[in-house]
Amino acid sequence: MIRFALRIPEDLHARLTAQAAIDRRSVNSEILHLLEVALGAPAGSAESPGGKPDTSQV
Repeated sequence: MIRFALRIPEDLHARLTAQAAIDRRSVNSEILHLLEVALGAPAGSAESPGGKPDTSQV
């Protein structure tokens, strides 16, 4: 894993935090999940970045 700092507006952070709580993920896992959804999951990937199975395609 690569670590890097990310600066985001406070309102976006608040939205991410709220959505992460709803999805029962950390903010980091929520960001990874949203990026994977936006970019498309790699072929053969059965799990979301947060470690939960991806059931959106079932």
